[in-house]
Amino acid sequence: MSNEQAGIAALGERLERVRAGIADAAGAAGRSADELTLIVVTKFHPASLVRDLAELGVRDVGENRHQEAQEKSAELADLDLNWHFIGQLQTKKARQAARYAHAIHSIDRERLVDALDGFEDPERPDRTIDAFLQINLTDDPGRGGVAPDGIEGLAERVLASPLLRLRGVMAVAPIEEEAASAFARLAGYSDRVRSLAPEADAISAGMTHDFAEAIAAGATHLRIGSAITGNRPDPR
Repeated sequence: MSNEQAGIAALGERLERVRAGIADAAGAAGRSADELTLIVVTKFHPASLVRDLAELGVRDVGENRHQEAQEKSAELADLDLNWHFIGQLQTKKARQAARYAHAIHSIDRERLVDALDGFEDPERPDRTIDAFLQINLTDDPGRGGVAPDGIEGLAERVLASPLLRLRGVMAVAPIEEEAASAFARLAGYSDRVRSLAPEADAISAGMTHDFAEAIAAGATHLRIGSAITGNRPDPR
């Protein structure tokens, strides 16, 4: 077996371990793994690894740096992939991100929605992008996400957008708080969004170390990286 074949085999084993862990956590929560979307986060990894993941059946890929996402999506345009942008998105880069993103998990301010609304795709004029409101679960305004008291206003702005389709909420559990309690609060914020848009019932939460707690709290989209991809290379 060549080094390349061994690497793909190891990648496949890690992917199956995570899928099995998700299925176990879903079962423990009285849920089905079929309700969950696994987004494999490939930050700093080359496009070739994403291609290997596609060969293993992965269709949802997450990136949190615009330049990297832009380059990979262009290089892998021949693959049937859904690109999820999960990092902080600069307003000035919004229209560029709209060209490749199937979903943006970090909608945290109305100015970003305004910028995205300026995007036009002449080849697909009816195209929409799935939008998740990123909620700040801390008291630090410097962290990414809208403050809880701004949820309804931001949700209403997204609902008025011709480009965005409000899917639900997203958050990262603070390191200083138990993940279970953080995700329970996020589920409450999801209820508030659904009071405005009942169909916006998705919850993007849970990473390598806390996806079981996220599943128990109702997460629908899991963002898992190193447990599948292995250690990240040094950033370019």
